[in-house]
Amino acid sequence: MEKDIFSKCIFDYNKLLDYGFIKDNNKYKYSTNIMNNKFRIDIIISNNIVNSKVIDLEFNEEYISIKIDSFIGEYVSKVREEYNNILYDIKNKCCIINYFKYEQSNRVSKYIDNKYNIKPEFLFKDDDNTGVFRNNKKKWFGIIMNINKLKLDNENKDIEVINIKLDPDRIISLLEEEGFYKAYHMNKKYWISIILDNSVNDKLLFNLIDESYDIVYK
Repeated sequence: MEKDIFSKCIFDYNKLLDYGFIKDNNKYKYSTNIMNNKFRIDIIISNNIVNSKVIDLEFNEEYISIKIDSFIGEYVSKVREEYNNILYDIKNKCCIINYFKYEQSNRVSKYIDNKYNIKPEFLFKDDDNTGVFRNNKKKWFGIIMNINKLKLDNENKDIEVINIKLDPDRIISLLEEEGFYKAYHMNKKYWISIILDNSVNDKLLFNLIDESYDIVYK
């Protein structure tokens, strides 16, 4: 449960202290009561890994029912809900979310979120590395993928690329520059792949993303 909620999260430890966590050596500990003080949540964060448990205060033992999916009664569901609310509150107030593996990919994601209030959607089952950016009409204007560079040229290494939609003439001119390739897995006439390894500077990259957004929106 903790792994799912805090996937792709990086903790800001100063914010954890502001939230109420106590630092104990290299561990950050937090406890709070829920369900009218019938249960206590104990959370320990160390090396960006979260471990937590819910204690039934009447019996002073762990309430493991919330971690068993088949337990769906009204009472256990309410305990599970309050437990989840605490974990999500910590996530929202104390974490930086890095959706992708590489720094420029995360800068791109942050730029799109700040300008268009759009976050990446991970639409493909069993693939949490491919993030799609869609406008309010649910039209794709960008997609970040983790691939092997052999799919683009002769170099064997792990990379992330963003595919964006541009005018065909614009694509032809960009393909002559470093960092630009014929679109991987998309229509090569209207889409282009850009390697997110700082080969293309952020200013140009963000301008091209804006072009893609406008083209798709229109």
